[in-house]
Amino acid sequence: MRRLQKDYILRDLENNKMAIIVGPRQVGKTWLAREISKSFNHPVYLNYDSLTDRRHIKSEDWLSETDLLIFDEIHKMKHWKNYLKGIFDTKPEHQRIIVTGSARLDAFRRGGDSMAGRFFVHYLLPFSIRELSNTPFADQLSRLINRGGFPEPFLADDDAFPARWRNQYKDGLIREDILDFEAIHQLRTMEILLETLRERVGSPLSYKSLAEDLEVSPNTVKKYVRILESLFIVFLVHPYATNIARSILKEPKLYFFDTGMVKGDTGIRFENMVALALLKHVTALADYRGESAGLHYLRTKDGREVDFCLVRNNKVEQIIECKLTSTKLDRNLVYFADRYNLPAVQLVHSLRTGHQSGAIEILPALKYLNDLYL
Repeated sequence: MRRLQKDYILRDLENNKMAIIVGPRQVGKTWLAREISKSFNHPVYLNYDSLTDRRHIKSEDWLSETDLLIFDEIHKMKHWKNYLKGIFDTKPEHQRIIVTGSARLDAFRRGGDSMAGRFFVHYLLPFSIRELSNTPFADQLSRLINRGGFPEPFLADDDAFPARWRNQYKDGLIREDILDFEAIHQLRTMEILLETLRERVGSPLSYKSLAEDLEVSPNTVKKYVRILESLFIVFLVHPYATNIARSILKEPKLYFFDTGMVKGDTGIRFENMVALALLKHVTALADYRGESAGLHYLRTKDGREVDFCLVRNNKVEQIIECKLTSTKLDRNLVYFADRYNLPAVQLVHSLRTGHQSGAIEILPALKYLNDLYL
């Protein structure tokens, strides 16, 4: 199935930029790189995990006619940043480079200016409704909520496959990715934390409360959550406070990149799916249009909360509340919209046609999500 970012990556390659594709494990990074290679005459794919490929990488013995080099798992090579810089700076004019991998490649973007001006990072995230719009799955919102947007479980014909895939996926995250990323002495604590977070999706995250439950320090919990973030397992949505009441709480809310990991009812899985779609939207706005865009939420100390707040160019563009079936206006959405004069929309999972209620739009989730950028 075509990934929408293919054209953006090809455009960057045409402009002689190294394309670095990062994202969660098994989200389709290698598949996308190989799909892009079909647009070239003499591509070469090299995976650092392969002993044969590793020898080719170190000896740089590919043919001079090679027009696309794909390096997979190159972050496992010692001094890989300097290696890529050297390859890029000495390559023939006709040659293009794609690099795929994990969170360590994402750190490349923040790790100094040794590669400044030579590359663009592309975040490949799970399927969204927007990405499914021209496929046989265009209107299958419930499938996306229940299976998550990772290609294998989403596309599987076997209804039992997603659960089997997820069990193996979760074990691989803990036993391989997390240990490979950073040495952790309390692996069992990390396992318990991950299971605990699956039940706390969409709620303000209290590091103190988690620390008490796990019998570790709050700093340890923060460290472990940061690792889960870096590995694209979870992402945090922070409250927006600029020009809003000072009583806004500071705790972030947590969501999973794999909606299928969420433990809870359909409502919270729906909220997680919307959060991921909005994250993909603001990330694409920043990466491909150069805009300042962010995803936040609103919550006051007295319990008034709106699920999401889209910010563009330091201004609230829209506040969003998610509902499974209710078309009755959420009172907190009304409160923030009226008090701060904010554009507002209530997304309803089961709604077929939208309508206006005062200044607030009530929209079918399918239509709204299909209109997002990516």
